[in-house]
Amino acid sequence: MIAARLRDVFRSRLIWPVIALVALLVTNVIKSPGFLSIRVQDGHLFGSLIDILRNGAPIVLVALGMTLVIATRGIDLSVGAVVAISGAFALSIVGDAPDPNDLGVVLGAAAASIVFAIVLGSWNGLLVSVFGIQPIIATLILMTAGRGIAMLITEGQILTVSSAPYKVIGGGYWFALPASIIIAGVMFALVAILTRKTALGMLIESVGINPEASRLAGVSARVIVWTVYTFSAVCAAIAGLMISSNVTAADANSAGLWIEMDAILAVVLGGTSLAGGRYSLTGTLIGAFVIQTLTTTVYSIGIAPEITLVFKALVVIAVCLLQSPVMNTRITKMRMRRRRTPAVAPTRATVS
Repeated sequence: MIAARLRDVFRSRLIWPVIALVALLVTNVIKSPGFLSIRVQDGHLFGSLIDILRNGAPIVLVALGMTLVIATRGIDLSVGAVVAISGAFALSIVGDAPDPNDLGVVLGAAAASIVFAIVLGSWNGLLVSVFGIQPIIATLILMTAGRGIAMLITEGQILTVSSAPYKVIGGGYWFALPASIIIAGVMFALVAILTRKTALGMLIESVGINPEASRLAGVSARVIVWTVYTFSAVCAAIAGLMISSNVTAADANSAGLWIEMDAILAVVLGGTSLAGGRYSLTGTLIGAFVIQTLTTTVYSIGIAPEITLVFKALVVIAVCLLQSPVMNTRITKMRMRRRRTPAVAPTRATVS
C-alpha cells in the first residue's frame, strides 16, 4: 500500500518542481545557515524567504496570465513589453501631476495603466481570435513595438519619480507583509475561484484541447481566447506597476526584460503542456518560485553573472526531463526489465 502511494506521488507532475524547490532552499541553507529565519522589524516581516516571495510576485502574476493563454494553445511574448509600458505610463502620469504624493493621483495612474493594458491585450486577442494570426507572431508584434511605445513615453530616458504612495505597490507593506505578496496572492485566489469554482476553467481547457469541437458544442472559443489574452496583459500591467514601484523608476529598455521567458518556464515547470488543455495554477505558482529561488541561489553561491542564464537553463532542463512522460515511461520499462531478468546461477565445471 505504501509503495503504491509512493509510486502515485512520483507520477505527479508537481513532485519534481517541489523537489527542485526544496533542493534550492537546502542549498541556500547550507551556504547561509540563517537563510530560513524570518524576523520582525518595525512591525514588518523581513528575511530571505520574504525577499523571494516579494521579488517573485511579478513573475507569479505574469505566469498566472500566461497559464491561461497556454491552456488555450496560445503563447504571449508581449508581456515583458506590457510590463515596461505599464510602469512608464503610470510614472509619467504621477510625475506630471502637481502633487506626486497624492493618493488619488497614484490610484488614477495605476488604473490608467491597467486600462491601457486592456487595450493592448485586446489587440493581441483580436489578432489571434478574429484574424487567425499565429499567437507567437501576433504577440511578437507587440513585443517588438511595445518597447518602442515605452521609449516614447519616457522620451528615451530613465524616468524617476519620488512618490511615497506609489512606492507602496512594490516596496511597501500591508499587514506586516510586502504589498506585492498580498496583491499577487489576491490575484491568484481570484483566478483560482473563477476557473475552478465556475465553468470558466472547463471552457478554457475545452478550447485548448479541441477548439473546433468546443465551437460545435456551443462554446464561443473566440471570446475565451480574447479574454485570456486581455487578462494576461492585465497581469503584466500589475507586475509592471510592482517593478517600477520597487525602484520608483521606469526603464523602457530593462523593465520586464526576459520576464516572458521566466513566466513560460514557470508554467512548463508547473506541469502545464504547451499543447494546451489541462493546466495547473498550483504548479505555476511552484514553478514561479522555483525560478525566483534559482535566481537567488545563483547569486548566493557566487556563480558568475555571465553564466547565470546557462545555469538556469540546465536546472530547468533537468526538471522538465524528470517530469517528462516519455522519460518516466523509459525509466519504468528499465525497472521492469531488471525485475524480469532472471539471475544466472554459476555452474561448476565437471571432469569426465
